[in-house]
Amino acid sequence: MRSEFKYLFYVLTILGFFIFVIIYYFSDNNKKKSYRSIKLFESEMTKYSNNLITLKNDTDNIIEYVDDSINKDSKKYKFWELLF
Repeated sequence: MRSEFKYLFYVLTILGFFIFVIIYYFSDNNKKKSYRSIKLFESEMTKYSNNLITLKNDTDNIIEYVDDSINKDSKKYKFWELLF
């Protein structure tokens, strides 16, 4: 009998926790706080991004393309012939 009450108490406690969390999450007070924090974050980001220093691009022509004709002695693999 006691164990049944104990399990009932556990279930009620867990359900109560989830109900209170959901009620707080959807409350107007929480929505106002979240919108204010998003707005504050956006204003801080615009302030910060306006003060950033931009660097000169020095990555022009850094890629070198290598021809396949340099290493002609390499073995050609015949993958499809191995399967059939």
